[in-house]
Amino acid sequence: MKKKKVSRIGIVTGGGDCPGLNAVIRAVTKTAIIDHDMQVVGFLDGFEGMVENRTVPLDYNRVSGILTRGGTILGSSNRSDPFHYPMLEDGKTTYRDRSDQLLANFDNLGLDVLVCLGGDGTMAAVNQLIAKGLKAVGIPKTIDNDLWGTDITFGFNSAMTTAAEAIDRIHTTAESHHRVMIVEVMGRYAGWLALTSGVAAGGDIILIPEIPYDIESVCAKIKDRKYHGSYFSILVIGEGAHPEGGKISVKKVVEGSPEKIRLGGAGNHISSLIEKRLQLESRVIVLGHLVRGGVPTPFDRVLSSRFGFEAMERIVRGEFGLMVSLRKEEVTTVPISEVAGKIRTVPLDAHLIRTARSLGTCLGD
Repeated sequence: MKKKKVSRIGIVTGGGDCPGLNAVIRAVTKTAIIDHDMQVVGFLDGFEGMVENRTVPLDYNRVSGILTRGGTILGSSNRSDPFHYPMLEDGKTTYRDRSDQLLANFDNLGLDVLVCLGGDGTMAAVNQLIAKGLKAVGIPKTIDNDLWGTDITFGFNSAMTTAAEAIDRIHTTAESHHRVMIVEVMGRYAGWLALTSGVAAGGDIILIPEIPYDIESVCAKIKDRKYHGSYFSILVIGEGAHPEGGKISVKKVVEGSPEKIRLGGAGNHISSLIEKRLQLESRVIVLGHLVRGGVPTPFDRVLSSRFGFEAMERIVRGEFGLMVSLRKEEVTTVPISEVAGKIRTVPLDAHLIRTARSLGTCLGD
């Protein structure tokens, strides 16, 4: 049976924003128009726009000039899981499965395939939609770099660069005031962002979720630096880091969100432990959403462009249910079914961990 030629594609940006989303939208749209004479439709505000049928046509002019812009021109939402969709009924929020409505809207728009930009939660939802008949291709996005199946996600390099530059600026204050400066970065349950930005900025102590820390080891490093004439220390901590035998710091629980547990407070927790043991003044800087914003790095612009182009190549070949990925510098694909429900954490034998130790960095163990 001859495959139906793809003529109209949809694009959706799921989950939180990050640098590089617009570069992908640009690459997909321009490749679709220039190489394949296709029409492109963008869904507004993630899956929310798909459920509520809110769209915008994407043409050559609309995506011109957005390569260097952060965020997403389509908007996004991390609280619109189509299988657990919030609805206001009789003044109360209830949750319904709206996936059938989403698929009906998709079909009524005459779309042939969906290009979905997102992280682990988005890919999990797309995998469920694929099981119900949706044709889709995924593109891996997250500043946390924790998406299984790819060596790197777009948005990560930009976030790491922003975090490293922030830590660079903190060095001068730390040295001037002889303080312990603690920088908390995002990353959820994976330490990629803390580890890479910490190594890049010369962090003296780097704490990541994969290595539960011993506070005595941390304090010993600070005391050793002071003994050898360095009266300040830079400590970089991932939001998911926790002490041996202790719990992850939770800022709040957001009911109804696909990601209910919101981490936060890891920096303040270790600050209190250090001050109690060493009677040293410390300051905590939480970078938070700062690392999500701004202009994408050239690396992310190139990666996003490659990912967008490859997604279109697969679509034209009739290859669906795949996520574009980067493996050993080569752009390839992996089945979305193998990505859904998994996260990629830092291996304990990672080359960068061994590098950090050899540079004298304390990893808390």
